Amino acid sequence: MPTGLKASSSTVAIGFNAIEPAANTFTQISVDLNLSPLDREVFVVTAINLDPLAPDAIAGSDTQVNASLTTTSQLTVGAVSTLGNANCLATANLDIRAGGFVDGGVGFTRNGMETPPATLDYIGIIATNDFFVQVEGRNNGAPKGCAGKMYGYRAIATADIYAALVQSEVLSA
Repeated sequence: MPTGLKASSSTVAIGFNAIEPAANTFTQISVDLNLSPLDREVFVVTAINLDPLAPDAIAGSDTQVNASLTTTSQLTVGAVSTLGNANCLATANLDIRAGGFVDGGVGFTRNGMETPPATLDYIGIIATNDFFVQVEGRNNGAPKGCAGKMYGYRAIATADIYAALVQSEVLSA
């Protein structure tokens, strides 16, 4: 348990599903955590699973499906929503490399750890009321999406810790 926090719930699993309205269209959904700012409530994230749909296997064309989960709203899944961004808690990228080939190509998977090592107490703390899931396909013929679950628990923060967490999250957006 992080210092300055007191758990106020048992483990909670929050499911989500983001689907592109049209192929290769950046899509972002907001998931409300229903946190109580008056009670200085935060959500301590212990694990995240992102499961993007497979990209299309199109002969001669590289295709992708990229997904991320962030604590703040984003404008793209690309270079901004990487684990190098302080607000990005998880990423998953599926690629099929078929450029120059006459068949469907070779598939590749790139993602951050779906479940962190048991030595970590948590992988992130969300102090504002929402988290965001982004998905975007590249060169696909059909819309793609990403389903997933975020695991964690609610906690009450001391006043100084809560103020610091909210300010950090909002200012780094």
